[in-house]
Amino acid sequence: MVQYGRVTRDEAQRLDAADPLADFVEEFVVAEERLIYLDGNSLGRLPRRTAARVDAVLRHEWGAGLVRSWADWLDLPTRVGDRIGAALLGAGPGQVLVADSTTINLYKLAAAAVEARPGRTVIATDEANFPTDRYVLQGLAGARGMTIRLVGEAGALPAALDGDVALVASSLVDYRSGAVAPAAEITAAAHGAGALTLWDLSHAAGAVVVSLDEWDVDLAAGCSYKYLHGGPGAPAWLYVRQELQEGLVPPVWGWFGNEDQFAMGPGWHPAAGIRRWLSGTPDVLGLTAVEAGVSVLEEAGIDRMRSKAVALTSYGARLAERWLRPLGFTLGSPPDPAQRGSHIALRHHEAYRLSRALIEEAATIVDFRRPDVLRIGLAPLTTRFIDVWDGLDRLRDLAEARAWERYDRTPGRIT
Repeated sequence: MVQYGRVTRDEAQRLDAADPLADFVEEFVVAEERLIYLDGNSLGRLPRRTAARVDAVLRHEWGAGLVRSWADWLDLPTRVGDRIGAALLGAGPGQVLVADSTTINLYKLAAAAVEARPGRTVIATDEANFPTDRYVLQGLAGARGMTIRLVGEAGALPAALDGDVALVASSLVDYRSGAVAPAAEITAAAHGAGALTLWDLSHAAGAVVVSLDEWDVDLAAGCSYKYLHGGPGAPAWLYVRQELQEGLVPPVWGWFGNEDQFAMGPGWHPAAGIRRWLSGTPDVLGLTAVEAGVSVLEEAGIDRMRSKAVALTSYGARLAERWLRPLGFTLGSPPDPAQRGSHIALRHHEAYRLSRALIEEAATIVDFRRPDVLRIGLAPLTTRFIDVWDGLDRLRDLAEARAWERYDRTPGRIT
């Protein structure tokens, strides 16, 4: 038995044996037994039921039903949206819609928000916000003659607010550090200044408990391919608070968001409620995969998934402190597990080359973020405690052997 101090592999096995979500690992495809997958915060594993469900849509609904199957497909964006809202976002029905990509949804929501605050000239965000969010806001501000007010991190946003701010936008979970922003506090401060709020929940949904209705959040968006297990490029989703739906005007008008979709009339008249945010034809196969993934999360329950996420990141941080700190690693995530999402950031000056060594030599997939961060993604339903133990043990061995010296210093295309 391998042993380091009082931390043993047996301990990880005992934690797995006591895990109430342990059986959910069987719900997902594991094609390589030796592979340790610690990148579920980038792309979730494939649920077994997804393949069967998509195959049924291909063979029976599209293959046999052809265009007649639109009778079953038309409500997919709102039906799946309601399931995501209820299971993962703390959102009542009629407020979540699945469509487009996260970037497009952020643009649609942000553009409508600033139009709803005429005379205000500032969009407030933070440097830690996900890059695509900042790019969208920069483009929007440039096109409208507005300015971006940039603070260091989300927690500093309340102090940056005044009567010029139209929109406050940030990510609930920092994509690099895993830090959870005080969303309720920031939202209340924004409302006190007369601004609207827009939250990116891509690294939060399925990893932390989200309460959009309770927090009085105005707008939110997120992807479906991380903890929701919707598959690569899966349709994203957006949230618009019920009270705002009739007052906000989507910037992209399309026939699926029209009041009478098949009237084919000369003008656009917005549909009632959340459906007005639809633009083009929904991605039926993508929506099918998202719904299958969400169905697994519904069975697990967000409270149990959150408890598992806290336990996994706590365990990983403890192993990193014992094994990796002496080798030059530092924890780049908040020390309090309640303030972390479902990944931890390990900082090391050779993080990129170590990530390559893990993949090439140790069958362990982690994620690299510039300049010096290894993200260890611990998806609650597919990561076991033994995976954390083995993965960090392999990282320890490679760091001790200075395995990074075998790899080029120039980062490649890592998404």
